[in-house]
Amino acid sequence: MRVTRVLPMGRRALLLEVGGTERAQALHAELVRLRETGELPPVEEIVPAAATVLLDGLEDPGSLTEWLRDREFPDTAPAGAAAVVLPVRYDGPDLAGVAALWGVDEEEAVAIHTRTEFRVAFCGFAPGFGYLTGLPEELGVPRRTVPRTSVPPGSVGLAGAYTGVYPRTSPGGWQLIGRTDAVLWDVSREPAALLAPGARVRFEAVP
Repeated sequence: MRVTRVLPMGRRALLLEVGGTERAQALHAELVRLRETGELPPVEEIVPAAATVLLDGLEDPGSLTEWLRDREFPDTAPAGAAAVVLPVRYDGPDLAGVAALWGVDEEEAVAIHTRTEFRVAFCGFAPGFGYLTGLPEELGVPRRTVPRTSVPPGSVGLAGAYTGVYPRTSPGGWQLIGRTDAVLWDVSREPAALLAPGARVRFEAVP
């Protein structure tokens, strides 16, 4: 895989376009590895998104652009460390609706979700909120027509191709299928975020 396009973002950053979430995950993982081994020119932040990776805090964006030119990167991200397991009570108000969209009953919808291994593609929306990929494209679900004004912390939701867990009370339009007691964001913890880009995640049904 090669970077499709390199765009300057201010004086000290570059935005790397790769054309897809899986490619962005793979590029992010490889750039982090290269930084750890000292093979990547100095960079302060490596931030993945849906189809891009941002490199920020660069000493010399021009030389890094040349370094990236025609360089081959892996197409997929490595398996990485053991998966983070999140216990979930699958009693969300939208579970029945999601099951209907999938053409299964609620029990099978829970089984599909718990047997899927997810990966944190990127983070955003709120501190500690990860956008998790892993479900097949055909199981993507639309956002709610009318968003909720208040979603409880720990709520597990689906929107489009993503699964996410709300780290704190906030408005939200995702389809809620359950809730976890796991603390997604804790400033007294190091790191504060339970889920970081590239992390593997599994959900476990609990009573």
